Amino acid sequence: MSDPVSALNGAAFSGMASVTEGGLAGMITLRGDLSSAKLKDAVKSATGAAMPVSGKVELSEDGGLCWMSPDELLVLVRYEEVEAKLAEINAGLKGEHALAANVSDARAVFRVSGEGAREVLAKLCPVDMSVDAFVPGQFRRTRMAQVAAAFWLDHDETFHIVCFRSVADYVFTLLSTAAQPQSEVGVY
Repeated sequence: MSDPVSALNGAAFSGMASVTEGGLAGMITLRGDLSSAKLKDAVKSATGAAMPVSGKVELSEDGGLCWMSPDELLVLVRYEEVEAKLAEINAGLKGEHALAANVSDARAVFRVSGEGAREVLAKLCPVDMSVDAFVPGQFRRTRMAQVAAAFWLDHDETFHIVCFRSVADYVFTLLSTAAQPQSEVGVY
């Protein structure tokens, strides 16, 4: 069996912001009743993160939870632990109407950081990226040019972007083009 590799093998670009492919990341999509105590306990046990409210991400040292929709979470865990965490979640949800699936190898992750990071994303997504409108801990599903993407901002002012692996090269090219040196618009 071959060793797993990330979509773009650590590709990086430096311009008005730094764009880096995030490497292998464990991700589980979980559908179910997000108000269920059993579901909340299962994801808290697997990640150490609290249940996020609408439009938010909750992170811990062991993982995170992203609010995707009223009945869906994206569960973030270490890549090498994803199968064990998936089994743990499924065991915790026994008897509960829910679906959990490992989507790690179907997704790609990017980081955009630096002074121009907000502007890079604003060029590509129909989202108000101002400091007052998009704050750390906020999570957004949207379009990035022609493809679906989701992203959040951490407390270090770094954006984390998740997209389908099949469009990873397209997303990296978009981000790198939007981050070209001296392409600042100066809005953010």
